[in-house]
Amino acid sequence: MARSRTLADADADSRICLISGMARAGSAFISAGTWSLVGVEVLQPIISEAAFAANLTNEGGVGGRFRLLRNVTGLWLLHECRRVWALEGRDHSFDQLVALAKEAAPLRSFIEPDEPAFADQGDMPSRVRAYCAHTGQPEPVEPGAVVRCILESLALKHAQTIDVLASVTGTTPAEIHLVGGGARNELLCRWTAAAAGIPVLAGPEEATLLGNLLVQAMSLGEIASLEEGREVVRASFAPMIYEPQDASAWQDARERFARAVALPTLEVGA
Repeated sequence: MARSRTLADADADSRICLISGMARAGSAFISAGTWSLVGVEVLQPIISEAAFAANLTNEGGVGGRFRLLRNVTGLWLLHECRRVWALEGRDHSFDQLVALAKEAAPLRSFIEPDEPAFADQGDMPSRVRAYCAHTGQPEPVEPGAVVRCILESLALKHAQTIDVLASVTGTTPAEIHLVGGGARNELLCRWTAAAAGIPVLAGPEEATLLGNLLVQAMSLGEIASLEEGREVVRASFAPMIYEPQDASAWQDARERFARAVALPTLEVGA
């Protein structure tokens, strides 16, 4: 069964900019869950050939702001791997999978998260291995290696998308605010910072819930402005800060990732 975003999903996502607590103008945001919504907040829609070519959307947000963003396949890949392993009798928790990934060899193989072969339910670990073989990379076999491949690839895709946003807007984000369920994933946050070379401020996790509460508070006059709402979030939730590390290794990884995802589309079975 293919994944899809409903109108309700999109409406809920529109609150993210409000609750992200962005402290500096031009900061990037990532709402990390089944999808990763990677974007920046702008005061006016950016409608240009560059934005069109980059497959960016302008979505209306709170207070007359706009979110210039791109949808990236996210932790769906990990969820589907976990489901398949459980059917095989290896019922790992997410914490166990993250621990296994931490112990796996770093920066060996990468996938294109938006590869059409990954869009539907099926044997995701086999598809990951097939993609790596198709692109001439070592095939991850054990769960820890597969999870590490997925999380590193998501981090690299986040970084690549932020580069595209910076090119289209002409500004470089000073920091990345990563919200949603993915903010609980230490490796995803840490590696996104490393891949992008920009600090990641992770949290709050329940971004949509908080955003809805604050939008209602604004409509009732309990909060006077978007800025005041963000101050409430900053005063209530201290983010976990991840600084970029291992710049040389991740720069090399970015170059290898770009080569791997530029190859022809993979065709796989179930």
